[in-house]
Amino acid sequence: MPILEVNHISKNFGPTRVLTDISFSLERGKALAIIGSSGSGKTTLLRCLNFLETPNDGQIIVNGKTLFDAADHAAKSDAEIRKRRLHFGMVFQSFNLFPQYTALENVMLASLLLAKERPDYKQNRREIHEEIEHQAIDLLSRMSLEGRMSHYPHQLSGGQQQRVAIARALALHPDILCFDEPTSALDPELTGEVLRVIRSLAEQRTTMIIVTHEMAFARDVADHILFMDGGVIVEQGTPEALFENTQNERTRAFLHRFSQNS
Repeated sequence: MPILEVNHISKNFGPTRVLTDISFSLERGKALAIIGSSGSGKTTLLRCLNFLETPNDGQIIVNGKTLFDAADHAAKSDAEIRKRRLHFGMVFQSFNLFPQYTALENVMLASLLLAKERPDYKQNRREIHEEIEHQAIDLLSRMSLEGRMSHYPHQLSGGQQQRVAIARALALHPDILCFDEPTSALDPELTGEVLRVIRSLAEQRTTMIIVTHEMAFARDVADHILFMDGGVIVEQGTPEALFENTQNERTRAFLHRFSQNS
């Protein structure tokens, strides 16, 4: 059974159709890359999966459980939506760290907020806090940020901030880790730092969806690639099939433009 099934997702912003009939699935331990020109709907799709936007049509199923069905018109509480988001860890292109918290505090924050809802929190507060702190320290160490844990975001480079953001996304043990163009705000040297982390996660068989303009990286790391244009999936397949045996003229034109600009 796929860990994620997306069935016929569509999304409008007012009269403008941004996504049309998007369907795909993702197996556990696999990396899916989504490529396409700016404005093709990639980020909107990711935001729909993470419930930052509400699709107009379709279904989202994780581990066989329907998290969203447009045919179900019952109102959902904010608490229920937050619960659904726990299935997805989101890494944004602009880091989105809280500037008033250190790197360590940024990684711990969501876990602490959830812990306060536990019935045993008051009784075991110290132990719970220590457990969360130890986990955050371990995650930041995996990101090679041992000496930066007490630093605030403004004291970190863009690459370091993005690695903190990745640690934060991993802290709640999501089923699927989502990256929205994670290197677009970085210079080439810092881009390499972040891509090495994502490559390591892929080698560890972390289930991932990666929206990216880094074609060589997508080809090397992804198990499956979607090419989007105009809010639809134009073509999808293995990296070898998409890059070496392109079937669609729109895909071929996009890849040609990339090769001309790279």
